[in-house]
Amino acid sequence: MDYINAFWVGGLICALVQILLEKTTLLPGRVMVILVCTGAVLGALGLYGPLTEFAGAGASVPLLGFGNVLWNGVKEAVDKEGLLGAFLGGFKASAAGISAALVFSYLASRIFEPKMKE
Repeated sequence: MDYINAFWVGGLICALVQILLEKTTLLPGRVMVILVCTGAVLGALGLYGPLTEFAGAGASVPLLGFGNVLWNGVKEAVDKEGLLGAFLGGFKASAAGISAALVFSYLASRIFEPKMKE
């Protein structure tokens, strides 16, 4: 049942984002910022934690999950380090994910040799 919940929640998030992209004049970069900020706000309100417990990777993998990770990192760092944690917490919490994305995208570019469009 965990896989089914992850599938339909992740699919619902992606479908809503696709509708937002097609039915508005928002550019993809702005939609991505909206998603990250929404994940952080939902995390701050305590709504995103139960969603990730229910849906697992279906809720934690999309950009909403990244916003929630940033929020949790900032919250923990502020509790430990005070005001300085507000600036450092997001970096510490998301460093592994961002580093992995950079390494794997570099490896993919070396394996598949991308070409520039003409």
